Amino acid sequence: MAASDVPMSPELEQIDGEIQDIFRALQNGFQKIDKIKDSNRQSKQLEELTGRMRECKRLIKEFDRVLKDEEKRNTSEVNKQLNDKKQFMIKELNSYVTMRKTYQSSLGNKRIELFDAGNDQVAEDNVQMASEMSNQQLIDSGMKQMDQTDQAIERSKMVVAQTVEVGAQTATTLTQQTDQMKRIGNELDSVHFSLKKASQMVKEIGRQVATDKCIMGFLFLIVCGVIAIIVVKIVNPHNKSIPDIPGLAPPAPPVQNRKLLSVDPFRML
Repeated sequence: MAASDVPMSPELEQIDGEIQDIFRALQNGFQKIDKIKDSNRQSKQLEELTGRMRECKRLIKEFDRVLKDEEKRNTSEVNKQLNDKKQFMIKELNSYVTMRKTYQSSLGNKRIELFDAGNDQVAEDNVQMASEMSNQQLIDSGMKQMDQTDQAIERSKMVVAQTVEVGAQTATTLTQQTDQMKRIGNELDSVHFSLKKASQMVKEIGRQVATDKCIMGFLFLIVCGVIAIIVVKIVNPHNKSIPDIPGLAPPAPPVQNRKLLSVDPFRML
């Protein structure tokens, strides 16, 4: 994938050009290793290529950083092409890393690997090859590595102990939370049952209220009818179409003109 195939900013073009130069140098360097017969020279050549791979990895990270900064200014298609280019460069670098490991295995190189997970720096850039060390240097180097290994083991034990302690605390917390969740579930069931019971009671009360309202309505109509009959009977007492109401005295007959007998009380004596 050539640089001209994808539109890039000047900064990305510069980084891409440096990466492509390193890839060409790596290709030529590995071709030279096959022609070198001396193992010491091969090791030195491999160390030089390792440094170039380290620099290439740094440039790819820089390329990714600039790409993220310019992501909002580019179109989605351009961003996709630039990401594909980045992935292509990573794959190409990984292929050279694999070649380096192959040559290291064949040469018996004991130096620390460059591209271990999570490590961007080499623990020691200038490591003497085993063939170039004296017996005392080999012994000192071995003792130093053993001390470092012991320290790493002790640190690992501490980490394991802390992990076990955290795991136990987490298990206790989870147990407590599980019990609490069970209690909350039981309380929710009780609340749900109470709400259901209350809903039924509200419905029954509603039906009773409706029935009471109907009865009160009928009673009101009856009272109104009785009052209306009484009023009509009082206003028009001679209306025969309205029967007499029990408990209500009939109207008095009209007073006729009749001659009143005068009684002389002295005559009666």
